[in-house]
Amino acid sequence: MPSIYDFTATGIDGTEVSLDRFRGKALLIVNTASKCGFTGQYAGLEALHRQYADQKFEVLGFPCNQFGGQEPGKAAEIASFCSTTYDVDFPLFDKVEVNGPNRHPIYDWLTSQKRGFLGSRDIKWNFTKFLTDREGRVVARFAPQVEPAAIAPEIDKVI
Repeated sequence: MPSIYDFTATGIDGTEVSLDRFRGKALLIVNTASKCGFTGQYAGLEALHRQYADQKFEVLGFPCNQFGGQEPGKAAEIASFCSTTYDVDFPLFDKVEVNGPNRHPIYDWLTSQKRGFLGSRDIKWNFTKFLTDREGRVVARFAPQVEPAAIAPEIDKVI
């Protein structure tokens, strides 16, 4: 059975990244956007990333422009915005699609493991979050309105 570590994605810098490099770590995987009502969650995500950095935990950000065109920038613009506005240090990836026929394989797998409201696989909006344990299994899915700090008790269970 596959785990999150079996996938690859293009990093924000254009390099191919095997998620196997995160093997043994719990992950919080988030589809992000720079011009969204939830964009302020970057601060909370970075706080979680720093709080748990020495406990085998990472936040992974996947920018997505599928919801209201709220991530229109190119990779370099997204990286600059996240760094200068929210001091983001967690890994960011190139823009992906999280729904539809061009859904990134990571999101195809994530949404097959934990379905959303009423059993839907589709991501409803930016800042939907998936938590994986250290074995790479999806253990929880959180709606966009769930603030990162509220996820801390669930992170404590998997680290």
